[in-house]
This record gives sequence, C-alpha cells and structure tokens, in this order.
Amino acid sequence: MPVDLATIRAAHRRIAPHVHRTPVMTCAAIDACAERAVGLKCENLQRVGAFKIRGATNAVLRLDDEQAARGVVTHSSGNHAQALARAARTRGIACYVVMPTNAPVVKRAATEGYGATIHPCEPTLAAREEGARRVMEETGATLIPPFDHPDVIAGQGTVALELLDQIEDLDAVIAPVGGGGLLAGITLALRQAAPHVRMFAAEPAGADDAWRSKQRGERVPMTDPRTIADGLRTSLGDLTWPVLRDHVEAVLRVSEDEIVGSMRALFERAKLVVEPSGAVSLAAALGDEFRAETSLRRVAVVLSGGNVDPARAYELLAR
Repeated sequence: MPVDLATIRAAHRRIAPHVHRTPVMTCAAIDACAERAVGLKCENLQRVGAFKIRGATNAVLRLDDEQAARGVVTHSSGNHAQALARAARTRGIACYVVMPTNAPVVKRAATEGYGATIHPCEPTLAAREEGARRVMEETGATLIPPFDHPDVIAGQGTVALELLDQIEDLDAVIAPVGGGGLLAGITLALRQAAPHVRMFAAEPAGADDAWRSKQRGERVPMTDPRTIADGLRTSLGDLTWPVLRDHVEAVLRVSEDEIVGSMRALFERAKLVVEPSGAVSLAAALGDEFRAETSLRRVAVVLSGGNVDPARAYELLAR
C-alpha cells in the first residue's frame, strides 16, 4: 500500500496551517430520503473549492529546496490544477499546468488566478501526459500528478482523520472515485484507524472503469467516459487500484439524472453548491443498492468539490 496511518497523520499536521478543516453538515430532508443519518463532509467549502488542496499542499511542502526552486508541473482538468497552483503560490514557486481544452472555463480561470502557467492540450490522457513530460524537460519542474503519488494520497487521506473526529459511531464512508487518490487515502486511513468503518466508492455509470475493474479483479482503463462529472473521467492509477481492489467493499454506480438530482437536493435543501463530481457520493447514498444496507445507520458522504460554472449549474438544475 502506498501510505500508512503514520504518514497520513504527519501530512495532517503538515498541511493544517494551509487548508480548512471542513465542516460536516446534516440535512433532515436528505436523511429522510436516505433512511439513515448522512453526514455531508463539505470539501466543496475547502480552499480552492475542492479536497485537492490537501494532497497538493502536502506534496509541495515535501519538496526539498532544490526541487522547489525548479517549480512543479501537473496535468489536470481543473481541481488539482487549482490546488497545485495555490500550493505553489504558498511556497513562492512556479507552477505549470497541462490542461485539456475541454476543461471547465471556471476551473481554468481560477488556476490562472493562482498564478499558474497553462499549457493547453487535447482532451486525452496521452496528450496530457506527453504535455507534462515536455514541460518537465523544458523547465526541470517536478511532476505532481493528480492522484497517483504517495504524498498526494496521504494528503487526501486527512479527510478520514477529520471525519472520525466529527461523526461519532461512524458506520461507513462513501467517496467518489476517478483516479482514486481521495478514495485510496481515506480507505487506508480508515483501515488502520477505524477498521470497522465500511468503505464504498461512488462512480458515474458513464465512466465506470472502477466498477468494471472491481468486477473483473483487474484494472480496466477508461476509454470513452460520458458523464457530466468531469473530475471523474480519468482511470485508476498504479497506486490507487490495489487499494480499491483489496479494501473498498463495493463501487456504486449512479446515473446522470441521479447526479443532477443530488446536486438539486444539496442546493435546495442543504443550501450547498456542489459540482457534479462532488454530488456523486450522495447520489450513491440515495440509490437503491446502498439503501439496502439497512445495518448502516451513520454514513458520511464526501462532497468532493464545488467548482461549477454558475451558468452550467443553472442549466443542470433547471432540467
């Protein structure tokens, strides 16, 4: 496994001055729909609007001075890009981001606002990786990938440490899965700190490589993702796949309508603005498959981000 509990606890201490301890909110209407107590871990209220600041900050602060002086580079459609740019600015170093041309405008604008240099690329994983490799050769910058990196995974795992303090008698956690950094970090923290807590992943049915991988027992790459959850369109990584394979109980798939319905419930009833990727975990909690788990009385769902363009949010919620 890529990290252990001691590493995650060290990451928590390291990043504490630079990130928010996000609240866990509750909503009676959502509890009624889910037929259990649901704690909403509001990473949509995190700095840069997503959990990604945790892993990015941990990775940047772990660089030695010589590495930091050359800057950092990544490829990302948005939330990790913003997080790395913000973390780099905190340390006063350069940040280069290879970003697909179909990335949400609001996320690109925020990334540039934090001072990053954007290098556009075609919206394929191959183009993203090639662009990052080229920037590394040109600048000497250190690659901080979006999810498949021990320091990034350790930083994301700090979400679990907070949840254990915030929710008494926690039975289960549902986290969204794209590349798997958040899921892996939370899962590894819980396996050691609270092994009784059951771990579930949530995924759009139109980008279900994690579900297919879990079913087959081998990693199945993402080929043609079709989902509004832009942050979950990537494949599992070398480090994150074994964690899902061995320690995540199940991957729960949700439809596009269920994602929008969860966004609407969060907006109308909990008064929370959550992007599609962040609403996937609640959609899973409200789905028939998970509701059949009647023994689970206290469940946390991770609302992983809130970076959605207002016009896009209006379009989705007005359906």
